[in-house]
Amino acid sequence: MRKRALESSVLFISIVKWVILASFVGGIVGVSTTIFLKLLGLSIAFAGSYRYYFLLLPAAMFMSVVIVKYLAPEAEGHGTEKVIEAVHKHAGRMTPMVVPVKLVATIITIALGGSAGKEGPCAQIGAGLASGLSDLLRFDDGDRRKLVICGISAGFATVFGTPIAGAIFGVEVLFVGGLLYDVLLPSFVAGIVGFHISSVLGITYFYEPLKFMPVFSSFFFVKVCISGLFFGLCSFLFVEMLKYFKNVSQRIKLAMPYKGLLGGAFLVLLSFLVSTRYMGLGLETIRGALGDGQTPKSAFLLKMLFTSVTLNFGGSGGIVTPIFFVGAASGNTFGSLLGLEPAMFAAIGMVSVLAGAANTPISASIMAIELFGPAIGPYAAISCVISFLMTGHRSVYPSQILSIRKSSSIEVGKGQVMEDLKEIAFRPRSRSIIGGIMKSLEKIKRR
Repeated sequence: MRKRALESSVLFISIVKWVILASFVGGIVGVSTTIFLKLLGLSIAFAGSYRYYFLLLPAAMFMSVVIVKYLAPEAEGHGTEKVIEAVHKHAGRMTPMVVPVKLVATIITIALGGSAGKEGPCAQIGAGLASGLSDLLRFDDGDRRKLVICGISAGFATVFGTPIAGAIFGVEVLFVGGLLYDVLLPSFVAGIVGFHISSVLGITYFYEPLKFMPVFSSFFFVKVCISGLFFGLCSFLFVEMLKYFKNVSQRIKLAMPYKGLLGGAFLVLLSFLVSTRYMGLGLETIRGALGDGQTPKSAFLLKMLFTSVTLNFGGSGGIVTPIFFVGAASGNTFGSLLGLEPAMFAAIGMVSVLAGAANTPISASIMAIELFGPAIGPYAAISCVISFLMTGHRSVYPSQILSIRKSSSIEVGKGQVMEDLKEIAFRPRSRSIIGGIMKSLEKIKRR
């Protein structure tokens, strides 16, 4: 009986401890995210008042590289990836300089036309502040790691206004196919507090319940499943394009600042050839795809290209906002080509490409409900899970650790870091099935 009473007391103290700590983290992340978002908005508005502001993009990417390289190398690339790496390899330890450096480098990149997102910096800022708080409180590695994950959740929740999805994202993004249940409570608390703090401080969020939802039918359900396959292929292509331009950047024998100049110049030239709509955050295109407008059929492919060059040639920023652009534009195109409701499939695509590219189907499904209303929930969930499976064993976050196989017919090493997965083998039965399918296709071709 005493042990039972002692267990309850320990659990009560632990709950109180983490509610207080997570509330504090959510508060400071809410304030810091608000400062970042307001500065970013002012910078975009100021730069946008000049017609050819994007001509300064090569200089912006050069400056971004120099600032990051000499002040805080940990702030390189799209922030969430570095936070995942810090959690897995360094128990969440991060240099305090990451916070101001990431803020400045990202504002410079996005305001002058770099195709990147705003959530990565917020996740990195949140994690950096949580790591600093852990230093002050002299936490051990376990508690530090939990607090840093709270910072990720709060950062994601406050930047998009999705407290529940943000909390789940922080505990889902670290492992492919695994959730950290021991961090759920503090992550929820941090995400909810951060969201409300930023809302009180004047940050407004996108919320657009869909006006049109078709009556459920088996035929429509099949269309949703097909869309999940399509969005999975889009996720696959985006991940592979990021890898390709990373290899291209590594093969160019120039110092990284000069690669920034080269990449920026290429994007300026590309914007003259196609459009400036693929530069910066691209929020107007996302809203258009989710509204009554139609996006160009190739918009999602061009956004992949602009983002891959920006992030691999020295630009600083996140990856989720470009993923939203790709998902919304590809969904709009999918709906238009098949005679379906473009806005509805743009909404489904927006979260489904996130589920596939980031391996976060649960948080993406919840995000659909938080952004577009509960009616879309069942359809978005089906599409998200199919996209997650269809993308395969790859990710825009190569530091994720694989916890599951996405098919029982595929042999991959569970527990490995995603970027270390070199070979994928098929089980004997799977090989015979695949071989049979290939033989059948060959016979049909001969006929």
